[in-house]
Amino acid sequence: MDHNEIRKIVELMDEHDLSYFHIEKEDFNLKLKKGLDTESIQAAFASMPAPQYATAPAPVAQAAPVAASAPAEAAAAPAGKTIDSPMVGTFYCKPSPDSPNFVEVGDTISEGQTICIIEAMKVMNEIKAETSGTVTSINVDEATPVQFGDALFTLS
Repeated sequence: MDHNEIRKIVELMDEHDLSYFHIEKEDFNLKLKKGLDTESIQAAFASMPAPQYATAPAPVAQAAPVAASAPAEAAAAPAGKTIDSPMVGTFYCKPSPDSPNFVEVGDTISEGQTICIIEAMKVMNEIKAETSGTVTSINVDEATPVQFGDALFTLS
């Protein structure tokens, strides 16, 4: 079931004044309940297992000396602090399609500053910086789904 199908179910719930919806299939279970506070919703999404996607096998790389692989592993880890997604939803860099981004790479941000929006169940949630720093990378593309804990920004 994709994001649009879930949205349609929520619209039908609103239209028919339903407060609870549950559907279960072989490998899929969806429960929707109206009237939950934000913390309950976040806790429910956090307890859900991550979706499993089939991926193509990675190409087999030639063996490299152990000393050469250590620096490559260090480079793979993001340098600096990250600002992680506090919820599941769709990531937006700007308040509206015609507006500039909240922050750009190279911008200095301060604690409490709005840095993006995450849409969850038709609610636009402003995400504020938990720490100050300089944005070194924006790790998510515009209008991309994010999971709880995904690194949105990297700061130096």
